[in-house]
Amino acid sequence: MQMCTAAERSPFPPKKVVIVCGRFVAAAPVEDIAAYFAATLADTDLPKNYNVAPTEEVYGVVHGTDGRELHVFHWGLVPFWAKDRKIAARMINARAETIAEKPAFARLFTAQRCIVPADGFYEWQTLGMAGKKPVKQPYFIQRSDREPLAMAGIWSSWRDPNSTEPTRLHTLSIITTVANELMRPLHDRMPVLLPPGSWDRWLDPRVNNVEWLGGLLVPAPNELLTRWPVASDVNSVRNKSAQLIEPVPLTASAVPLHLGTS
Repeated sequence: MQMCTAAERSPFPPKKVVIVCGRFVAAAPVEDIAAYFAATLADTDLPKNYNVAPTEEVYGVVHGTDGRELHVFHWGLVPFWAKDRKIAARMINARAETIAEKPAFARLFTAQRCIVPADGFYEWQTLGMAGKKPVKQPYFIQRSDREPLAMAGIWSSWRDPNSTEPTRLHTLSIITTVANELMRPLHDRMPVLLPPGSWDRWLDPRVNNVEWLGGLLVPAPNELLTRWPVASDVNSVRNKSAQLIEPVPLTASAVPLHLGTS
């Protein structure tokens, strides 16, 4: 895995961001993840996490000297030019439509791409308002065949300019695209999910054809995914247990989601 060495200066993105795929599940054993993606094992074994939140540690698959490698990353991109890591919380996602143009993402898109393994992710359906506060129903989304998701991402390597230590922080951002029909009732965007046949070229830094790469950043087929409502316990990042993905009955105020409902 190569360190980021770009020297161009990049402006900070706007502070107002729309969070998409802001929580996901990463509970599979590291050995299973490495085997599924045919990658060498990470040197850190992360605990099962059924409620991964921004700025937490996650696994990422990257191109290495001897093939695919599984490493630990900080979720929330910290560009090499950042003065501190505070920017990470608002750079957890990169939009497919502008990733090749944004100064913070463009070089990474052509040279430092990754795959973010996940068992599934959460999204919230807005039901209405309770005073000034929106009422939302959380849903868990995973592959219909229960196989792992391969979310497209970009990664960076950052060294704290205020520290004398040589240690670098490796960070990533998940790429999002427009929602497919299954996801649209919940949100207008979704993570890009890469098919296995694209993994090698996606990870290979020698592949820098923006048009070809951009062709992968499309909504997943509706039939690839399934979803079900879950309890509001997932709203709190402190909750991390497997019970979070258990189905619950829809509340009376919830709008039924017919397409793809389990």
